[in-house]
This record gives sequence, structure tokens and C-alpha cells, in this order.
Amino acid sequence: MDYTTLHQTPDSEPETSADQREAPRYTSLIRAAKLVSSQGEFVCVIRDVSSLGIGLRMFHEIPVGDEAALELGNGKVFELRRVRAKGREASFTFANPVPVDLLIREEWEYPKRQLRLNIAMPLTVTSISGRVDGITENLSQQGCRLECDAPFAIDQNLRIASAYFPEIRAKVRWRKDASYGLVFENTFGLQEFAQLVAALQCPQLLAE
Repeated sequence: MDYTTLHQTPDSEPETSADQREAPRYTSLIRAAKLVSSQGEFVCVIRDVSSLGIGLRMFHEIPVGDEAALELGNGKVFELRRVRAKGREASFTFANPVPVDLLIREEWEYPKRQLRLNIAMPLTVTSISGRVDGITENLSQQGCRLECDAPFAIDQNLRIASAYFPEIRAKVRWRKDASYGLVFENTFGLQEFAQLVAALQCPQLLAE
């Protein structure tokens, strides 16, 4: 389930800005999303939302810059402007008012899938034929899109490894030319995944 029970907070409760007090705020909304900033793409969790703004929690320090975008798992994108940041939590206003239902219900036009980040990461890929180099085109908790010149078959078992994580067993689910869709045997936890992609793009965000 993507979200917990929703609670509408009375207008008198503190909000991220004076303007946002004018709109009902929904709390207890726990959903993973993607924050796109000038420093890269990062995993975040939506904590509360109104039609005017949103509260996010990261698994590391907040990326720099006031301008950002929020992308949901269904591909919908919302432009944001940061109004407050402290530690691993930040509040943003929407560039344009957003129907709250779009964020709460998150309708899907296609089969639901894991949050994917456009991450290029060098890998070594090991199969029964030997070891070759590859690179990811995107990455999720459960798999990746791999670019590799070596020929692999559908359902073939592989082992992949990088400088950022130990060897993972994976299986080929689809292929198109030199691109392959891999599903991992053991998936990443959300925090582990969030910190992995931060280490790949902007390791200073992980500094304590």
C-alpha cells in the first residue's frame, strides 16, 4: 500500500508559509517520489501536501538550490520552489496550484512500477560466458536497465557488481538491441537505495 490513513489538518495548524495556511493540508501521506534538482535525481518521501505546497523528507541532506521538480512513480511532474529546509526535511510551494487528489490517489495510465532514477553507473556483468563491462541507464530498488554489448538471453541469470555495492544476482527480463531489463534477486530497501543514488551523484549529501 502506498499511503497510510490520510488526515486533514485544520487550517489553524502551522504550515510551511503563510499562503499555505489558506489550503487544507493532508498529513500521514507516506509515499516515495523523486526530487529532481541541479545536483541530480534523489529519492524522497512525501510527508504532507496541500494544493499549494508539499513537505518532503530525504534520506540525506537536502540538495542545494531553490528550484526543483517532484516526479511521481506514475511519471507526473510538478515544479517546486523551496521555502524551508532543515536537516533532512524541506517544504516547497508548487509553481501552480495542484489538485491534491493527483498526489493522494496517484492514478496510473500504465501498469504500476517501481520508482526509477536516471542513473549512469558502470558495472561488471558476469555470466557463464565470462565477465564484461556495462552501464546502467536507469536504476530502481528492484532492477535496472543495462546497456551492454554482450549478447544475453531472456531469463538468463547474471551477476552484476559495482564500486558502490557488492555482487547482486539478476535475471534478464527483456532485451532490445544492446539494452537489457534486469530484475534483482535481492532488492534494495528504500533507505539503502536512496543513499546509494546519493553516493553516486553527490556524496557530500551523505556527510554527517
